[in-house]
Amino acid sequence: MKKTSIISLLVCAAACLASLSANAQNLIGVAPVPEIYEWRIYTLAPEADAAALDAFFRDRLIPAYGRHGIEVGAFSPAESYSEFPNGARYLFFAWPDLETFRRVNRLVREDAAFMAGAAAYFDASATNPNYTNFETYLCEALDSHPRLARPAADRGLLEFRIYRSPNIEANERKIHMFENGEIDIFRETGVNGVFYSRTLAGTRMPSLTYLTWYKDADTRREAWNRFGAHPEWRRMSRMPEYAHTATDNVIRLLTPLPYSKY
Repeated sequence: MKKTSIISLLVCAAACLASLSANAQNLIGVAPVPEIYEWRIYTLAPEADAAALDAFFRDRLIPAYGRHGIEVGAFSPAESYSEFPNGARYLFFAWPDLETFRRVNRLVREDAAFMAGAAAYFDASATNPNYTNFETYLCEALDSHPRLARPAADRGLLEFRIYRSPNIEANERKIHMFENGEIDIFRETGVNGVFYSRTLAGTRMPSLTYLTWYKDADTRREAWNRFGAHPEWRRMSRMPEYAHTATDNVIRLLTPLPYSKY
């Protein structure tokens, strides 16, 4: 047999084995790696040029991540909150895994086109910053919902929640509650989930974070009313194993900015 024929046979065999391996993984139900979610919450400065900050995000930062396949959500508060007297911006990143988070963030920092295009903004904001700080939440998708569900195009309101627990044991019980009934009730009652996650690092720990979306404030109110009245939720909320699981609940209503990818 000719050498080229042998090589062709080996290539075909390798391809068949790879295909069989992939099919076998599908058949035995290998769980996908949970996504990693990152929030960057920017506190605007008293004299912030919000339009300049939005232009930087829209024209420079978000495209830089987009060149590496990472889409970024961008939101502003739908209501006034005491910790943001001058307003805020929320950026949301969905990462396939922690290695991609590390690698792409490094590539963006080393991106000459990004740095050159953003130079004017960096120079202008160096002595007169548009934000005083940004806090970061790094989260891992729950095993039962390892991939996010994109909100509909007509979403007008998103809701970001942080459920802080008194200790890690209570946090795990709250996560169990979500994965064993609570998320299902959300789905039934119109509380539209984007993602559900455990917090790996953030200012409120230990905690569970999640994001939901609605067409508007009225549909949100109606959905939560249905949730609160749902008989299964009433039963679950009285179960002793779920007592004292979340003692500090932060709710933030957000409006998507025109350049948001989510």
